Amino acid sequence: MTSPDTHIFMELAIQQAKLAMDALEVPVGCVIVEDGKVIASGRNRTTETRNATRHAEMEAIDVLLEQWQKNGLSMTEVAKKFSNCSLYVTCEPCIMCASALSNLGIKEVFYGCSNDKFGGCGSILSLHLGDAVSLNKGFKCAGGIMATEAVLLLRTFYEQGNPNAPKPHRPLAQQATT
Repeated sequence: MTSPDTHIFMELAIQQAKLAMDALEVPVGCVIVEDGKVIASGRNRTTETRNATRHAEMEAIDVLLEQWQKNGLSMTEVAKKFSNCSLYVTCEPCIMCASALSNLGIKEVFYGCSNDKFGGCGSILSLHLGDAVSLNKGFKCAGGIMATEAVLLLRTFYEQGNPNAPKPHRPLAQQATT
């Protein structure tokens, strides 16, 4: 069961995803919330930056890390702050992002649609559960929140064709005719 605030914050994440789509990026967006207030937001910027790690979650994390460093917080204080934060993201965090969120010790993640190719919160790996070997803390996780809206954005983006998608290096294989 989700609270009304969950839908408000997910709507803000969807707004970030729309900004990503407007910039011809894969439409994924997120917000990070502490004490009922949005303290950071992010959207995919992989094409714009030519950096495959610039997912929405990483963008929002970097905003906070920079802000908290400027405020003179120690790594212990940063970890404590993340443990009081919730992330709302339109698509299940990929393995890279889920691992980063676990390492940072985020309290919880709410996401829209699942990520059947790269999902790190149960679709492919379950990094949200934590891991004593890697010292990942893990986090609470809930999916399927406004999933229809998130899927619609992704579907719209891919149906219109991704102008930034790499061109195939070789022609597609022809089907054998019999």
